[in-house]
Amino acid sequence: MIKSTVIWKLLALLTIFSLSLTACGGGQTATEAPASQKVTASGFVCPEPQNKVEVTSKELNLFVWTEYIPQDMIECFELVYGITINREEYSTNEEMYAKLSAGSTTYDLVQPTDYIVKLMIEQNLLQKVDKARFPAYANYDPNYLGLPFDPSNEYTVPYQAGTDAIVYNADKVQNPPKSWADLWNPEYAGRMVFLDDSRAIIGLTLKILGYNPNTKDEAQLKEAQAKLAELVPNIKLFDSDSPKTALLAGDVDLGMTWTGEAFLAQQDNPAIQYVFPTEGAVLWQDNWAIPAKAPHLDAVYAWLNYTNQGDIFWMMLRDFPYTNPNKAALDYAKDAQPDLYKAYMDSPITNVPAEAVKNGFRIEDVGEATPIYDQIWTELKGGQ
Repeated sequence: MIKSTVIWKLLALLTIFSLSLTACGGGQTATEAPASQKVTASGFVCPEPQNKVEVTSKELNLFVWTEYIPQDMIECFELVYGITINREEYSTNEEMYAKLSAGSTTYDLVQPTDYIVKLMIEQNLLQKVDKARFPAYANYDPNYLGLPFDPSNEYTVPYQAGTDAIVYNADKVQNPPKSWADLWNPEYAGRMVFLDDSRAIIGLTLKILGYNPNTKDEAQLKEAQAKLAELVPNIKLFDSDSPKTALLAGDVDLGMTWTGEAFLAQQDNPAIQYVFPTEGAVLWQDNWAIPAKAPHLDAVYAWLNYTNQGDIFWMMLRDFPYTNPNKAALDYAKDAQPDLYKAYMDSPITNVPAEAVKNGFRIEDVGEATPIYDQIWTELKGGQ
């Protein structure tokens, strides 16, 4: 979903010696590692599986968000299990959904965001998670389980969580926005980047108008479309791959982005600020899900168990610092990676304040109204 910043990568390199010592329970550095140890191209010594899975598959096909999985995580899995990772990426939930609903049977794991999960379940696109084959499920923080889109986590398990909120460069924006409605201010015209996320953008516009962000009322949706028609021409760029890039380059000064992009941008430039709008931030969670006809189930459970180990999933704090739902990873980082842990815990961007969570709202499946939302977005983007 995002690309790591240079500074954050340098921090990872500066800590490489501690990684090699702690990742394998105090083993040797990469240059001293015995042949039995598996070492990635960066020098990271791969931990052994805590829940070893017997596999016969030779590959695992991931269909995932753009730039959203640490390279060391991928390489360690390949080295430890002898399985080749084939990765295809998407930039929107709708893109992923379209491929699966069209009948693709090649993918083993996907990463749907909460609102599209229910639709995928109803259309029999996903299979149930066999928790008996997934002991690492115990590593999740219960706060990220049992959410309305999958109340018993029958079909999904958490990957990362976060918010969509307002970002701006304090050195460039003299009159900072405090609400979603402020982004309609003419002084921001041509200076904004927004996520290419139809449901979130239509939803926040409905909130501005005082409506349910998941309304099925066609009249309310048409009103939101008219309101958005005033905003879209003022947006310089829609980008769900790396919205921070234009912000850091100075091509834009403000807009709408998500947690990890804002946090990483702020590491490069402390003038970058993240604001939870008065109407409420968009709350979301990305999840792992298994397509109904996944061809390599043994590799799926090997991946889920291995990558959810605390001594593996902590890498998300290093490379993709969103809100981390893996308690074991945070516990590990607290002791083994205290600088990363402190940065994560001290930032309201990643460690979202309770008040912001309480004031936030989630995008939900709107069932038969989905084509209306799609049509609105097509017409709005077509008018750019």
